Amino acid sequence: MRVLRLVKAARVAVIGVVVSALLAGCSESAPKAVPHLPERVCWGAFSGSEVAALLPEGKKVTVSNDAFEMTDSLDSETCSVDVDGATRFMANARLQEFERSIEWSSWDSRDPRPLDVGKGGVIWDGGGATHFACEPSTSPSDPGKYIALYVHTLGGVDREKIRSAVPGLLKEFMTFAQRELKCPGGSAGR
Repeated sequence: MRVLRLVKAARVAVIGVVVSALLAGCSESAPKAVPHLPERVCWGAFSGSEVAALLPEGKKVTVSNDAFEMTDSLDSETCSVDVDGATRFMANARLQEFERSIEWSSWDSRDPRPLDVGKGGVIWDGGGATHFACEPSTSPSDPGKYIALYVHTLGGVDREKIRSAVPGLLKEFMTFAQRELKCPGGSAGR
């Protein structure tokens, strides 16, 4: 009788351990998901689903940006998309008075390659950049209105996925910036 109680107790203990292990295994193997984004993000410049495809898995997403306004030289606007508190996507627009001030040498270590979007477009493994003339200068000494744009991803996404998405994101960003800044004639590629 004592042996039967001992065997029963052992069975209950083993079943308890096995069930706990199985349940723990289920919760650990449940796939994490990329957080849901609104339909449009970053001032409304980008499709939320296109940006979400470039984000790693996580629990919480936060989109941060101020109003898209650029009136003075060197004004810039930045949007960041954070997943679980870490920035994973960033878009930046910067106003320059002279086209010669726009250069991408800070990305040289990323081995940038030419990109046929806007003027002087480049693409690298984590993002890309371009610029366009909103109001070209009339002489080398007169200021104009040149807009430099870049998008960058940080962490956890397939490089090929990023390379294929960046040209479209930069085109969307350029179209948005031209519209918001009321650039005459939609000067894409000028």
